[in-house]
Amino acid sequence: MKNFFTIIGGMGTEATETFIHILNERTHAESDQEYLNYILVNHATIPDRTDYILDHSKPNPFIPLSQDIQQQSELHPEFFAIPCNTAHYFYDDLQKLTDIPILHMPKETVAAIKDYAPNAKRVGLIATEGTLHDKIYDNEIIDAGYELVKPTDKIADQTMTLIYDDIKAKNYVDEGLYHLILSQMVETLKCDIVILGCTELSVAQQRAGDHDYPVIDAQTVLADKCIELAEAKRAKK
Repeated sequence: MKNFFTIIGGMGTEATETFIHILNERTHAESDQEYLNYILVNHATIPDRTDYILDHSKPNPFIPLSQDIQQQSELHPEFFAIPCNTAHYFYDDLQKLTDIPILHMPKETVAAIKDYAPNAKRVGLIATEGTLHDKIYDNEIIDAGYELVKPTDKIADQTMTLIYDDIKAKNYVDEGLYHLILSQMVETLKCDIVILGCTELSVAQQRAGDHDYPVIDAQTVLADKCIELAEAKRAKK
């Protein structure tokens, strides 16, 4: 196969399935041949990223991630996409393993805010405890000139419940809880837009997106960037 990219997924599998759905749905295609060429690596057994970030005695996700990048690099994809925000904790070390560009989901998401909310000043972030702890979004948001709004401990706990107890454990989206989290970020903390900084939150948005809260879904931004790059490269061939 030529003119393809590689998706390193499986973190978790339901979130990756949502990413593939978004990717295909947003691709401009009127025939089978107009869809994009890609390889999906659904590496479901990669250890939990948040567990390791909070406690380095836990199994290290970098080891299998690095193996995936090295193995896939031998096939020469045009670029890599990793639809897991927390995995970007390892981004710099992963990029050092290959000359093939790895898209940086947090960077792409923050860059896209201007298109979603041109007048935004206060940017909220909801994510896993690992993403909040390692601050992979913080500098991107601040360097872009926005005011970063982190969730309160209560909202952060509610978000972890939604991500781990509901979506990861049960493949269930508690619509009321999801909307409550967003309402607190927007109405209480006065965010102009809220970044959905976990791919399980993308699952929540896909299944319970019937709300008017201003959000930007990192997974959708990544899918759009994949489409943009893949179509541009295809046009040059």
